[in-house]
Amino acid sequence: MDTDPSQVRRGLRRTAAAIAVVFCLPLGWAAAARYTDGSQAVDWRSARRDSSGLAPDPVRTREAVIQVYAARTVRWRGVFGVHTWVAAKRRDEHGYTRLEVIGFGVSRGREAVRVRNGVPDGYWFGSRPTLLRELRGGAEVDRLVDRLHAAARDYPYNGEYRVWPGPNSNTFVAYLARAVPELSLDLPPTAIGKDYLPDGAVAAVSPSGSGVQLSLGGLLGVTLALEEGVELNLLGLTAGIDLTPPAIKLPGIGRLGFPEHDTTRRLAPTSDVDGLTETGLPSAPAPAR
Repeated sequence: MDTDPSQVRRGLRRTAAAIAVVFCLPLGWAAAARYTDGSQAVDWRSARRDSSGLAPDPVRTREAVIQVYAARTVRWRGVFGVHTWVAAKRRDEHGYTRLEVIGFGVSRGREAVRVRNGVPDGYWFGSRPTLLRELRGGAEVDRLVDRLHAAARDYPYNGEYRVWPGPNSNTFVAYLARAVPELSLDLPPTAIGKDYLPDGAVAAVSPSGSGVQLSLGGLLGVTLALEEGVELNLLGLTAGIDLTPPAIKLPGIGRLGFPEHDTTRRLAPTSDVDGLTETGLPSAPAPAR
């Protein structure tokens, strides 16, 4: 049966129009929003890096804490994507450790992975961060912090960094999330590089640990997972549908729909040591006999 060339052309035009609507128009909206909000008038060298007030005071918070943040990247790159990082502290520690990848200096031999004490919830060169996930608890969360540090040491791209399509900061956080699926981390569609799979793999567990993803060098792929929903990756840009709770995911814009629930989770205490439960809170007194 012969194929009508005019039908093929119509099909190609419709496909091109659908791609333009889903992947290109949202970027135009994101660019307009970014360059009309006044934030680009600030020199990045003098932009805010102080605390946004999202992290609990480590001195007053005895329990272990893990937080994952995202903030728009610097200058024009902020139209497309975000920088993500992890902040963590063990029980009774009086400061946070930041785990992240930074591209500055990598081309001159500096390591990409930066694990150091710092402001956990700081503005990222003027961009206010968003808290993506928080875990609190006792010994169990301490063990998760240890696993995060081990995964950071094993990250295979410590001497390599590419803004697009990866490996970059979002590749690193996705790598940590796969190593610690207890985070159930759903990275935003603006986290370009999250779909760049390590060691040239074409299939992997999704960052949340709740599904699977296929990816060709971070440029073309699909993710099917309970947390992420259905995501399509085209040239590093992500569009998709989330079902828990319902939302659409668009390049440049991010997630539009019902707010995500359970951003903060507490792991149930499993022991009682010296009168403290694993959450770091005093245990209840025994009933009188």
